[in-house]
Amino acid sequence: MDPVPGLDLALPPFDLLDDAGRERLQASVDIGFHAAGTTLITAGQASAHVHVILKGLVHAYQTEGGGERRFADYGPGDVFGAWAVMAGRARLSYRADGDVLSFLIPAEVFRSLVDDYPRFAAYFNEGLAVKGQLAGDGRDRREAGELMVTQVGEAQLAPAEHVTATTSIADASARLRARRVDCLLVDDPVHAEPGIVTRTDLLEALTVDGHALDAPVGPLASRPLVCVGTGEVLFQALISMTERHIDRVVVRARDGAITGTLGIAEVLSHFASHSHLVSLRLARATTLEEVAGAASGMTALVRSLAAHGARMPYLMELVSALNSRIMGRIFELVVPAPQRERLCLLVMGSEGRREQLLKTDQDNALVVADEGDWTGLDTAMERFSAALADVGYPPCPGRVMVNNPHWRMTAAGWRARIDHWQRQHGGEAALDLSIAMDARPVAGNTALFVPIKQRLMALGEDEILLHHLAGATLAFEPPLTFFGRVRSAADGTDVKKGGIFPVVHGVRCLALRHGIEATGTVERCEALAARGELSAALGRDLPQALNVFQRMRLDAQLAALDAGRVPDNRIDTERLRRLDRELLRDAFHVVKDFREHVRRTFHLTE
Repeated sequence: MDPVPGLDLALPPFDLLDDAGRERLQASVDIGFHAAGTTLITAGQASAHVHVILKGLVHAYQTEGGGERRFADYGPGDVFGAWAVMAGRARLSYRADGDVLSFLIPAEVFRSLVDDYPRFAAYFNEGLAVKGQLAGDGRDRREAGELMVTQVGEAQLAPAEHVTATTSIADASARLRARRVDCLLVDDPVHAEPGIVTRTDLLEALTVDGHALDAPVGPLASRPLVCVGTGEVLFQALISMTERHIDRVVVRARDGAITGTLGIAEVLSHFASHSHLVSLRLARATTLEEVAGAASGMTALVRSLAAHGARMPYLMELVSALNSRIMGRIFELVVPAPQRERLCLLVMGSEGRREQLLKTDQDNALVVADEGDWTGLDTAMERFSAALADVGYPPCPGRVMVNNPHWRMTAAGWRARIDHWQRQHGGEAALDLSIAMDARPVAGNTALFVPIKQRLMALGEDEILLHHLAGATLAFEPPLTFFGRVRSAADGTDVKKGGIFPVVHGVRCLALRHGIEATGTVERCEALAARGELSAALGRDLPQALNVFQRMRLDAQLAALDAGRVPDNRIDTERLRRLDRELLRDAFHVVKDFREHVRRTFHLTE
């Protein structure tokens, strides 16, 4: 049989085969014609072929109560029938809507490919979770080369701090600590160029060589300086340090002027997606401006990690940890030390759940000890909110911020507010309670939040409150057509309304009902599944569905930034790869099943 033209084996899932596998497949495939209304595969029966649609539309459906429940529709390029071949029993029935042409992959050939190619088999064997991992493995890594061409001048350098040769070891150590650097340049009139002394040099001088604290640092300085130019690449700087067994070099501009120093930590941070670099800058920050400078690297961090295929849970956790450090550092700079033990800073929303990626609206609150109010509180919180805005977190349109007295309460005030939420079952009270359920402390005296968290968790015993609270899960339908495909719109598909929110809020309500204190959606899912409150399928697929929504939204948001647009929650499904469209469709079907679970659990009506 001559090979059949038109079957694109470079697209998923056939790109999981090697050349030999694709040749074996191409040599055996045939084309079939199916007249309108023809049932290609019947639920419960085996299939002689796996189908890849060339032209036309095929509906997949289930028979329920004497009627049909449409599951999905399949168009050109889509694959169906694999389960019927592998398991010998189809889960769905497939019927041609109009005349259909499909490529026919013989069952025995398909089974042999499944046996010989584990990744190909995994695509068809598993549900949404494994498909998501396979999609992640094939992510575009076009930006990986950036790490090999980044120039020294683009790196964040440590400041070049100068001391004189007569400076004592004690004073030099104090200077290192005050300026938050690891080395000092030593100016000596005897030498035309400065030398360098590091923290390690000072420590060894005291502990190994027995120098006194008042001994000068001039004799300890190393010369000549090992320098790199701002135009050299970071990778070359790393090689220079490795070859010379040193961990810091001096950076010179093209005119020879010293612009700073570069350590191995800063270099390696670029080969570890910049995360350590942000931490270094935060650790050195002594002003709000320096904190803002450190925070400015967050988008580059997210972009780099995403380009390297970082899994969404790890990426969100890392970003959240750095965001918490940013907010904690700002809190320290605006709140006097004697007052910090009387306050507890909370973050809420996606930040509270550790599901933040790009900077979004501020969602924070404050717990004030019952005797902890002071006259400067208003001013300090205004400065805090303004500083966050300067860092890149825009003010919350709903004013869920510490500069709003509504979200800045004493411990007694919080208790009264929670009691109010329990009595009021809708409107603003329900919204506020949902926000507060994701709160976690990030700065100040975190013990102040413990009794408040306990009081919040006690609300899970109120079935009437839970019924009203959970109703919001059904507020937005997944954007699926009658035939099970993702519904597109001129301005894109809103994955937050149709996907992220129902998952996050539904899981939040279930967690409250069962006394699960975790704030992260994935952690809540795991706890619910462990207790048998979620089916094994939902426990596995809900977190992965959330990952799919988060990844696709992030890709769209980064593209929007590149195009000079404001990022939002919409994605253009027409621009997605075929596998991504399938993943998105599967993810929305998971949301659809989960909404039904929430509806039954809380006795809700649509």
